Amino acid sequence: MIRINNRYVTFPQLESQMTLSEFQRDILRQMINSQAVYSYSSAKELDFELQMRENITEAAKLLNNSDASFATFRYSRANPRYWFTERNGALRLLPGVRPSDAINDIFVNGSEYGFECATGMVIVLYKAVMQSLGVERFNHLFQNLYLWAWQYDKDLHLITTRRYDYFPGDILYFDNPDVDPSTPQWQGENVVYMGNGLYFGHGVGIKPKEGMIAELNSFRYPGSTRSAFLLDQATRPDYKRLYEYTTMYTPQYM
Repeated sequence: MIRINNRYVTFPQLESQMTLSEFQRDILRQMINSQAVYSYSSAKELDFELQMRENITEAAKLLNNSDASFATFRYSRANPRYWFTERNGALRLLPGVRPSDAINDIFVNGSEYGFECATGMVIVLYKAVMQSLGVERFNHLFQNLYLWAWQYDKDLHLITTRRYDYFPGDILYFDNPDVDPSTPQWQGENVVYMGNGLYFGHGVGIKPKEGMIAELNSFRYPGSTRSAFLLDQATRPDYKRLYEYTTMYTPQYM
């Protein structure tokens, strides 16, 4: 269900107020049919979330099609024109580099990059935020990028909650409880839900649920009887907080 300014609304009411892609219409229908209540101050705030959800899935496709590879922290690497690779595998933005240029380079020169799946999710989210807020605001908000697992700038405002409904653009997690100790990097996989039963995981690609589980199950210890499974939780940006940035004046980033 969707509530705008404390009033429940229908799909036809919203469709008449908004210019939606078919992808966004599908999300809107799912939200309307959900038992959970999704509240917004205005149709514009809802529209921002729908657009950003689509931007997240588009960024996931771009990362999947780049040549960026999966790498454990020990073997992380990045283009030295934009990033310094620290001993722990973190990628730190170099002084004087525009954040937007550094993030975009990952998608353009992917062959120079290697990182693990959680870092991949954060990179996808940064790319989507840039597309949603614009380069100028992005550069103003995210001046000290540090890419390492689930470390992220506070302005990204990620929220993880236990839930049974999720929508395209949500970050989900496949757990592999019986992972082989010799391959701890496969203890689970962070994924973007792409819609239509498909998921993107950095290093695995875009697969249906069964494909993700089969991939993780191939890294269980011998004799394991427990399958990998999808956790009932979703990680989302705080879309309301990010929407507030669209109304703020942002000085030009130097």
